[in-house]
Order: sequence, then structure tokens, then C-alpha cells
Amino acid sequence: AAGDHRVPHTAYRRQRQRGIRDRAFIDALTGLPNRRQFDQALQAEWQRGVRSGQPLALLLMDIDFFKQYNDLYGHPEGDACLQAVAKVLPSGLNRSYDLIARYGGEEFVCLLPECSLEGARAKAQALCAAVRALQRPHAGSQVAAHVTISIGVAAVVPSADARPEQLLAQADAHLYAAKQAGRNQVHAGNHEKVS
Repeated sequence: AAGDHRVPHTAYRRQRQRGIRDRAFIDALTGLPNRRQFDQALQAEWQRGVRSGQPLALLLMDIDFFKQYNDLYGHPEGDACLQAVAKVLPSGLNRSYDLIARYGGEEFVCLLPECSLEGARAKAQALCAAVRALQRPHAGSQVAAHVTISIGVAAVVPSADARPEQLLAQADAHLYAAKQAGRNQVHAGNHEKVS
């Protein structure tokens, strides 16, 4: 009789541990993978790229004037805005191994294995359009009447003597450039070729 109780208990404990592990990799607000899961995926895809010689692209995205959105509409509405953007972003991707994660605050990140700079730029433009299509009012924005995003794009063929953080830094620099150029746009740097 004791064995009968142990089996469900063990199954329950395993399920509970799996739930805890899943929560450790999922952003509670948006349901997207979190920064921790992204960091692991970036390392893994970088190593895969080193072996395959295929490019790895990264998109770093920021909701434009999000602080003003929160100030104007309040934090609950700010959370709802993050959830709406998080829901629409994956629809812009058509490959199961592309990863969109919440990077922190109003930032999202997208990892695109085996994707050139050209391909990544096209996906980024599709994501910008998907967020614009939400038509979510944003009276505090200085670029549009609705919520928009800015995206920095970077792509590189991973090599053993480089680090994945360099790809992230490049995407971050391009995101900054997109903001400096007026937001609500994609910036992929001045190099057309994957270096």
C-alpha cells in the first residue's frame, strides 16, 4: 500500500521540479523566454555557428518612449502594452528555432541562427510593422500616435576567437543608432556584408 502512495508522490515531485525549472527560464509577465534562457541559447547557437560556419543574427528591440507610456497610462497599462508586444513579436518569425526573449524592462531580443544580415534586417522590418499594426495608442510618443519599436540588427559568422557578447554589443550599438536617427525604425549598421 505504501508503494501506491509513493508513485503519485514521485510523479508530483518531478512535475513540480519541472514547473520550477520552466519558471526559471520564462518571463512571468510576457510568457516569453527570459534573459537567462536567451543567454544559454546565445552560447549554444554561437558554438553551433563556429562548427557550421553559418551566420548568426541578433535583433535587439526597444519599445519607443516606454517611460512616457508608463507615466501617461500607468504601470498596469504599461504591463498590458508589454504583453501585447510580446504576443505579436513571435508572429513575425516563421522558423521554430528562432528565439524571441524578454531581455529586460521594455527590451526584447531575437536570436536568428543561420540568418544573414540581409535576412535579419527583413525580419526586423516585419517585426516593426507587426507592432505598428497593433495600433496601440501612445499619446506620449514623439514619433507616432501608436506604440512603435526600434531595432538594432547585427549578424556575424561565429568564430572560436570571438565572443557572442560582441554580437550583442554590435546589436546594442545599432539599436542606439536607430534611436538617435529618430526611433520607429531598424538600424543594421553601415556594413551590408556579413563580416
